Amino acid sequence: MYPALTVTEVLDKSRHQILWVGSEGGMEAGLVARSGLDFIAIQAAGVHGVSLAKLPGNLAKLVRGYQQSRKILKEFRPDVLFFTGGYVAIPMALAGRRYQSLLYVPDIEPGLALKTLAKFTDNIALTTPESKKWFSEKSKMTITGYPLREDIKKWSKPEAQQYFGLDPDLPAILFMGGSSGARSINQAVVAILDQLLEDYQVIHLTGHLDWEPVQAATVNAGDRYHPFPYLHEIGAALAAADLAISRAGASSLGEYPYFGLPAILVPYPHAWHYQKVNADYLVERGAAVMIRDEELQFDLLPLIKDVMDNPAYLEHMSRAMSALSQPLAAERIAALLFEMAEA
Repeated sequence: MYPALTVTEVLDKSRHQILWVGSEGGMEAGLVARSGLDFIAIQAAGVHGVSLAKLPGNLAKLVRGYQQSRKILKEFRPDVLFFTGGYVAIPMALAGRRYQSLLYVPDIEPGLALKTLAKFTDNIALTTPESKKWFSEKSKMTITGYPLREDIKKWSKPEAQQYFGLDPDLPAILFMGGSSGARSINQAVVAILDQLLEDYQVIHLTGHLDWEPVQAATVNAGDRYHPFPYLHEIGAALAAADLAISRAGASSLGEYPYFGLPAILVPYPHAWHYQKVNADYLVERGAAVMIRDEELQFDLLPLIKDVMDNPAYLEHMSRAMSALSQPLAAERIAALLFEMAEA
């Protein structure tokens, strides 16, 4: 949902009325409301890979979501629909077949919902050219890059170092695993933290789930260690770091290139295929290296030292990462929406 919110930041809300249609429950409604957008929830549920016991109920939710979507379209009368994936978009795509629509694909390989949505959309915006092979409607595709929020892009390295109180003469390493956290990465950091702090400063975004045990295990780590359960100013962490260790979600395709930030990527084992495709894209271009989740315990520290002890290689990775940056992705997607709405 963050790429879509970023696109709405570019749209002139005084000239364009925006309605966000999302799922019932969860944190989506609150995040959208904080952005000043109108929000309506509809029912939806996945049908792929669910048990036979749950399938009838999920199908019923999709039917209700379709009926709700038809009512919303009749009342709101949009000029263009914008989809960013997820099964919640399926009922609206079915109900809105006669409307102009744009689909944005954040990961390189689309999931089943995105492949389904592509059959109903007029245009497809892609983060990278590699996504083209997953779709047959090649004439409808535009390479836009990954939309980055302006509050991420505002940070310079000196400003970020000052924000965290970092020593500008000492390399900084960023560990992060999303808002919930990545337990295996957190455990690996705790295990090697003393050795890391001999040579580096560490910014560690633990996520909320592991915050208390990590905090207890690192209480005496010292002032070179900067842990946070969650960080709203993620741009500061990205700008301050010399190397990032994280999962390989879609945001790594946009945030790391913008800052020219070399990365060690650890694809999430339960979403291994999609994240590995993202990681492979960066690794093949010399911008990142990859390590499996099960290798963290023994191989992470040697890998970090191999990268950090070779300044020429680190600089090469940084240049390769910067070459992939597309900082105007949100503007490109907004321009497509404008063009489609006017048509």
